[in-house]
Amino acid sequence: MRVLLQRVSRAEVRVGGQVAGRIGRGYLLLVGFTHADTDATLTWMAEKVVGLRLFSDAEGKMNLGLQEVGGAVLVVSQFTLYGDANKGRRPSFIDAARSDAAEVLYERFLGLLRLGDLSVASGRFGAMMDVELVNDGPVTLWLEK
Repeated sequence: MRVLLQRVSRAEVRVGGQVAGRIGRGYLLLVGFTHADTDATLTWMAEKVVGLRLFSDAEGKMNLGLQEVGGAVLVVSQFTLYGDANKGRRPSFIDAARSDAAEVLYERFLGLLRLGDLSVASGRFGAMMDVELVNDGPVTLWLEK
């Protein structure tokens, strides 16, 4: 599982011109799944995201988590995180989980994040989506399990 996490002051995802998900302060997660992902992988990643302390405290140190700042999460499926462009000019997506399996993983991951007592919004799996965000930082992390 790969996650590109961006700390945002706001983010929104639209499908066909309609808002599918929107958050204020929090994390925008672009998530991709591979064939080897398991429930343990999803649990680890959800706990990691919920537990990260990426917001500044009164002293300006990244020491506060989502729950402490009233933050939310916007999750967008992104199979291209498993694109391999080492050879040729067109990336290979052989490492990405097949769509039917990835959708199950995506829905399970959303459920696990919601167990963290957070506001969780999402895009629509497999849809062509427009994502708009305003970075808070910039703070961008690459998480992989």
